[in-house]
Amino acid sequence: MRLFVGLGNPGAKYAMNRHNIGFMVLDRIATDHGFAPWRVKFHGQLTEGMLDGEKVLLLKPETFMNRSGQSVGEAMRFYKLSPADVTVFHDELDLAPGKCRVKRGGGHAGHNGLRSIHGHIGEDYVRVRLGIGHPGHKDRVSAYVLSDFTKADRDWLDELLRGISDGAGALARDDSARFLNAVALRVAPPRPSSPPAPENRPPDPLPDPAPKSRGAGGPFQKLAERFRR
Repeated sequence: MRLFVGLGNPGAKYAMNRHNIGFMVLDRIATDHGFAPWRVKFHGQLTEGMLDGEKVLLLKPETFMNRSGQSVGEAMRFYKLSPADVTVFHDELDLAPGKCRVKRGGGHAGHNGLRSIHGHIGEDYVRVRLGIGHPGHKDRVSAYVLSDFTKADRDWLDELLRGISDGAGALARDDSARFLNAVALRVAPPRPSSPPAPENRPPDPLPDPAPKSRGAGGPFQKLAERFRR
């Protein structure tokens, strides 16, 4: 059994915030893969379903971002899971918009949701880092992550969510390479192949040289006529 956790803040006013991309991921997986209806449990919203033969729980903590670990810890202990069974989807300022990376263990890099999870279950869990870009200065970070994705972001965001849903089964089986490949095929599909080279064929014949003059012609031709007499 695997526990997929999406990080975000509860409430309609936060629904399209950059900070809520983790919630968006779980909503997409639940819809695309026919998971059970959401229900309130572990201070959050919980559903369950199957991905490539693996039972997977989806959890959206509703304790607000900086207390996410409380919900995750309760769910993990109830189902007798280890931190290695937990995968957390979260926004990542240090990645360009639309980029996706998978990492196990390591620090929280100042992310309040990860900081809280570290405090409750330790650091030996999987993180799916979802790039949202950086506003350019640390003083603008809080307002940036709590603002909505723009219309210009919608195309890459939709493709990213589709790709994550496509590869969710591979992620449940701990195959991060196949998962990232599924994401890449949506976010950066291969370019069309170049048109085939033309078949080898002989070059077109050169045009016939201009016909020689049959008249009296110029002075050299007249001289030649004199010697033939």
